[in-house]
Amino acid sequence: MQLKLRQLDARTEEELHRQNPWWRGRRMRPLPDFRRWPFAKLRERLLRPLAPILVLRGPRQVGKTTLLEQLVATLLDEEGVAPNRVFRVQFDELEWLRRVGPDPISRLVAWFETAIFKGDLNAAAARGEPAFVFFDEVQNLENWAAQSKALVDHTAVRMMLTGSSALRIARGRDSLAGRIQTIEIGPLRLSEIAALRGTGPLPGFQPENGYEGWGTIGFWRELVAYGEQHREHRDATFALFAERGGYPLAHREGVGWEEIARQLVETVVERVIEHDLRIGEPGRRRDPVLLREVFRLACRYTGQALHVGKLAQDIQTVQAGNVGPQRIGHYLDFLHQSLLVVLIDPLEIQLKRMRAPKKICLSDHALRAATLRERVPLVGDVDPAMSALAGHVAEGIVGAYLASMPALGVAWRPERSGKPEIDYVLTVGDRRIPIEVKYQARLDPHRDTAALRGFLDELGPRAPLGVVVTRGDQPTVDDPRIVTLPLASLLLLR
Repeated sequence: MQLKLRQLDARTEEELHRQNPWWRGRRMRPLPDFRRWPFAKLRERLLRPLAPILVLRGPRQVGKTTLLEQLVATLLDEEGVAPNRVFRVQFDELEWLRRVGPDPISRLVAWFETAIFKGDLNAAAARGEPAFVFFDEVQNLENWAAQSKALVDHTAVRMMLTGSSALRIARGRDSLAGRIQTIEIGPLRLSEIAALRGTGPLPGFQPENGYEGWGTIGFWRELVAYGEQHREHRDATFALFAERGGYPLAHREGVGWEEIARQLVETVVERVIEHDLRIGEPGRRRDPVLLREVFRLACRYTGQALHVGKLAQDIQTVQAGNVGPQRIGHYLDFLHQSLLVVLIDPLEIQLKRMRAPKKICLSDHALRAATLRERVPLVGDVDPAMSALAGHVAEGIVGAYLASMPALGVAWRPERSGKPEIDYVLTVGDRRIPIEVKYQARLDPHRDTAALRGFLDELGPRAPLGVVVTRGDQPTVDDPRIVTLPLASLLLLR
């Protein structure tokens, strides 16, 4: 069954040909040889799908578009897919798409089927020659989920979407139940930085999905040993991560930090503030100046849990007008949805969430350095005056890293009833794993593990072990239930 053709104007057709140069026998733009970790999985799922729609979700500038283009090039050059079976549309700039009219997904695919594919998409799929449709930054399109659903319900295409908004992609996922598989991508992993910068090989300890073994002390001891085994490459790579963070553009050799910092602010932070805020939920009053200030506070307080009332007070000292906590909370949620900020919920005890604020983490600590023009040393000799701040930054790195893992429960436990705060608590199956971040030169084996020991005693078999994340390799502690683990080794989990 062919889709009903909708005519497109000449300028729109020319734009589509520009985005799909292979239709005219032209080459794509040069692509990097380095491929991010999801590449192999995305390739497998395009060729052998589990669902008709494959979604790659992650913050801006982490390489989603490059991955998409690498997949297109692989289909054309390695898999032998005919050029007229591949259709790509970039939705990051919407001006030219307004000429397409309502329901642009169905209109564009209908045009592609008739003008480029020149055949019946369903008949071709039945012959084992499906078309591949790639839509980049699709969350910018209104009703993208409903349009995608209508398309795959009636047309047999292999569809891949990318998106930079957690909320808009999540809403689409809800309405596309059974038709969608989502893969999350964040900043570079240590193993990727090692490959990119030549400090490896440094493979991840457990690269595949799943959390087999996480609830056993043996798993974490093996991770400690793995980090020690790769200490030279681990430490060299972690030093690069500590200095530059995990955005790919930050690891371009020969470019100074000041230039990198300006580029991060312009292409990541300001793009969210000036672009994503403008196309957000209709009917809401939006203030880019206020959003920018809320993000600066998120940078300043990364790794900490503060009530929004305190953040509102801080903002009122630098911005005129009465800014209420509810509005600050909304802007924090917006930054979380845009994947710049990661908010960690307080732990639920007996199905009741504790009345406590969310912990604020940044998707990447380099955004803090770039925004505040303040670099916090995480390796080597740390100035005692910067030690506490380095601890907060490290705690934010741990929170964002753990929260990036799909289907892993991550929370923090506030101080309550005389019981001390726990930085993070992982939920793996029916087990709880408490984690404390002690990013300091020396670990006091009794004082610095007191909170963990209390938690383990309180929960008994449901909490079989605890982890202390440290600055460097530390001696083991006397309690056999507790593992000390350098931050650099924790980041080798994946």
